[in-house]
Amino acid sequence: MKILHVEEHGVSLEEVHEVTRFHAKILHPKFSLISVILRLLSLNVDVHCDVVLYMAVKRSTVISRLYLLLRNSSQKEAVQEREKGQLSQGYSEFLLSSPNGSLKLNNWFALKNPLSTSINPEKIQLLPADTTPSCCKMIMGNTGVDIEMELIGDDKRTVWRDMLRTDEYITETHSTSAVLGAGGPAESSLTGSAEQQLHSVRTEFVKRVSRPVLNELLDGLLQHTVINQEEMESVKVIAERAEKARDIIDMVLRKGNESCSRMINLLGELDPCLCSLLQINSVGVPT
Repeated sequence: MKILHVEEHGVSLEEVHEVTRFHAKILHPKFSLISVILRLLSLNVDVHCDVVLYMAVKRSTVISRLYLLLRNSSQKEAVQEREKGQLSQGYSEFLLSSPNGSLKLNNWFALKNPLSTSINPEKIQLLPADTTPSCCKMIMGNTGVDIEMELIGDDKRTVWRDMLRTDEYITETHSTSAVLGAGGPAESSLTGSAEQQLHSVRTEFVKRVSRPVLNELLDGLLQHTVINQEEMESVKVIAERAEKARDIIDMVLRKGNESCSRMINLLGELDPCLCSLLQINSVGVPT
């Protein structure tokens, strides 16, 4: 009888010195030399990888997590499962550009962002395919700016650099406060009926409202009987964010001033920063 070791890069056999009913005893354990050599060589394997960012804007703060994932592996699915709960809380997934060329497996890379207030941990390791990938959490205290990022190896060489522009992430994240710079309220507000206010900000609403807010807005409009189930379902199937926003605001505008007031009230609860930016105030019907 022999003990078979099945490892990532091969197999090895161990001699058994004593066998009982429930145990096999090995007096002088040893490992396959080939297996050891292969394991050592794996430290220098060149691999290709992808960079994935999960990010949300919370008032005047940008919170993000950056992952370095082996291409064509199950790591991406593992990360998506880990982040599934965060996506429902306003986080969005961004597949960034890939590093130029291959990287060394198991090497460490430092994440740099000149505008970040915190990066923890400061370095990320490119881990094997059968390992759950690690991430760097990055926080920016100022928003409404392009996000520049780079990964630097231990040899001080930049292996990856990318920029996420404001107009790319502001419409996908839960809060639109980033467009306000410091996140302060607008100095003045629109006057007139709710219908007049909503009509005057239609273009900016379509441009700036985020996808998560639209989904919650639909649920609120249904709950307050501004729209019916059939109308909600017809909008939910629309994949493109701007088209969905356009359909929602046009549908409410056709229903008159009371419905417009309810929509403004709901929007004020879901994204007060957007309401401040659009300078709209609810009038009339409370939610």
